[in-house]
Amino acid sequence: MSVPVAPGQHMTSPIPARAGIGLRPQHYADILAQPAKVGHKVGPGVGWLEVHPENYLTAGGPQHRALTAARQLYPLSFHGVGLSLGGEARPDPAHLARLRALNARYEPALFSEHLAWSSHGGAFMNDLLPIPYTRSALDRLVEHVDETQEALGRQILIENPSLYLRFEASEMRETEFLRELVLRSGCGLLLDINNVFVSASNCGFDSCAYLADYPLSHVREIHLAGHRTEVDGSGAEVLIDTHGSSVSAAVWALYRLVVRLEGRLPTLIEWDQDLPDWRILLAEAASADRILAEEAPHAAVA
Repeated sequence: MSVPVAPGQHMTSPIPARAGIGLRPQHYADILAQPAKVGHKVGPGVGWLEVHPENYLTAGGPQHRALTAARQLYPLSFHGVGLSLGGEARPDPAHLARLRALNARYEPALFSEHLAWSSHGGAFMNDLLPIPYTRSALDRLVEHVDETQEALGRQILIENPSLYLRFEASEMRETEFLRELVLRSGCGLLLDINNVFVSASNCGFDSCAYLADYPLSHVREIHLAGHRTEVDGSGAEVLIDTHGSSVSAAVWALYRLVVRLEGRLPTLIEWDQDLPDWRILLAEAASADRILAEEAPHAAVA
């Protein structure tokens, strides 16, 4: 088993236990115009920023200029989407090398990826696809997480997926699978609460029971997002994880529960489609910060 770099060893600006927002071109001007306490790298409406590193695998350009400027004001979290850690093939060494160089350039406090696969046999899918929770799949994922952590020289976080079906081949619960992954690889976890709610609705389990069984002590980051309700061919409702709307009341309630159980954690307002006005994102972030203060009143803000 690999021994990843301890969390915080390379962090020049740790992620505060506040709400963060994804850095998107539509909001570059708004983000960079925000006054900030540079010494603590905390802005008044945004505690930190998250980016998909695959959008920055070039030498330069306007995106790098914006990210460099933002990095002077805010801590960063990298949220990868291209490693296909749940796939059969090992992580691409060339891709890992580019990610390592990008990590060295911007020094993100956190780096996360998905419990999913997105490539096979040289073909790349524009989606994050689920895996069965079997012993063989766990063994393979542990190897891929180990290799990634060794290549990057740091711990990574793994995010729980949004599910639309269950595999008959699965041999363990998702929470059990993630717990084993953490123990064997030394990785951390990114808890996406909207994914929990979507999966529970689609697959017929209880969100609160899931969270009671989840290894919360290993969570380093939380995601909150919106979803859409559709109707399938049989007339049954299906929730779609869209990242294109406000956080629902049900997801906010689950977030309160998690904060009550585990305390303050960095929390991303994840909004990737149909981006709203900057003020709407700030309002969502303010709601998360308010819950952090209300439900964990004795924990100091980072």
